Amino acid sequence: MKRTIFYLVLILAFATTGIVQTSAQKEVKYGQYNGLPRQDQAMKKWRENRFGQFIHWGLYAIPGGVWEGKTYSYAAEFLKSSAKISDETWDALANDFSIEKYDPKEWAKIAKNMGVKYVTITTKHHEGFCLWPSEYTEFDIENTPYKKDLLREFVDAYTAAGIDVNFYYSVLDWHHPDWRYDIENTEDEVAFERLKEYTQNQLVELVTRYPEVKGLWFDGTWDKSWKKNGLFSYELEKMLKDISPGLVVNSRMRADEYGARHFDSNGILMGDYESGYERRLPDPNNKEVLTRDWECCMTIPENQWGYHKDWTISHVKSPLELIEMLVQCTSQNGNFLLNFGPMGNGDIRKEEREVAKEIGAWMKQNSEAIYGCGPAGLVKQDWGFYTHNDKTGKVFMTVFNNPVSGKYRVRLNKGQTLQKASFINNQKEALKIEQISSTDYFVVPEKVNSQQPFVIILEILNKESGKFHQKALT
Repeated sequence: MKRTIFYLVLILAFATTGIVQTSAQKEVKYGQYNGLPRQDQAMKKWRENRFGQFIHWGLYAIPGGVWEGKTYSYAAEFLKSSAKISDETWDALANDFSIEKYDPKEWAKIAKNMGVKYVTITTKHHEGFCLWPSEYTEFDIENTPYKKDLLREFVDAYTAAGIDVNFYYSVLDWHHPDWRYDIENTEDEVAFERLKEYTQNQLVELVTRYPEVKGLWFDGTWDKSWKKNGLFSYELEKMLKDISPGLVVNSRMRADEYGARHFDSNGILMGDYESGYERRLPDPNNKEVLTRDWECCMTIPENQWGYHKDWTISHVKSPLELIEMLVQCTSQNGNFLLNFGPMGNGDIRKEEREVAKEIGAWMKQNSEAIYGCGPAGLVKQDWGFYTHNDKTGKVFMTVFNNPVSGKYRVRLNKGQTLQKASFINNQKEALKIEQISSTDYFVVPEKVNSQQPFVIILEILNKESGKFHQKALT
């Protein structure tokens, strides 16, 4: 009976992600072709990393959201559109991209001290400017006062620091004359074929010129023109993975033949992980996300990716807010990609340095609850989030909200017992445990630091197996 119920739960879980075939489904030729979730070493490494740094950098960092004395509150990388700046005027910003304070080794040091395991950098954003000397355009780093291969220096510095490097690439290109928002006639079709060739050439150039790259993060794929080219994106992903085996690609790249993005017309994820969580998180009790790999990309101010001179125009998230988001992502099987927008001169702004420093201080003490961890299969409690390491069997409870009683409720699954609880920074000393029912316990530490989120390690024994807790469906 238990086995029957278990299989019914699995069938329901798979049905929510479109894995179970039904007669009502469409025939999809250009959808997912990998088995999901991927279990190769490259994907396992991406999953275990959990915490990454996003970097948005381009010509938009020079004006920093301000044009002719006026501050535009919308995202700085969209300033060209917000301020209605001509192509000629905007493109001329390349002449001022001297980035005299750019020091990729210092960037990598800041990132490593913050605790990130991977980085994703914008090689080309919507403006079309390329941070590498591309053979296929003059609108690149080679034709600026800097001249050198910025991206090579970046890859070398972060790789030396032990941080995996991923490349962001925008298909949408305001600079390229053949970009079309839609394909409405033969002229549009011919132009977009040239754009597709350009895109393919640049992507092949990136993965061959920088073989260290671990993944590609696509953007700018929401327009009808791209959604009408499902076969092209399908074949392009396969080509890039043939050139660079193990390459991890986000869900934004693809559209099926019906124009569905992220998930195909039958609800099956396209790409290796879902990247639809932008500046938002799933509901903390959302169990659907537990069935797939996903990533949240998050800004520090509310809506600024590229460097903006004025951060007072919106809420700026504190390090504690960001740490809570990181832990929540881990608890729900997701990665957390925190964005930084370097300045036009190549420096990292003071506020971002402070955020990185404070998060790093917390990670130095508590990263065991993040790296290699995922869902714990336990009922969420109001004090915070559980995370779990499958390899060690350890369950971590990261506390953000202290109950007035000073008692932290833990509800286990049937057949489990709580053997021990201890602070992550003092695992030899056991904390007091009160059992209040067959499945419920209180952990009662005598003294906690209420100013910082703290981590308690739980040792949970499964009675039947005699082994410590393994992740379970609940």
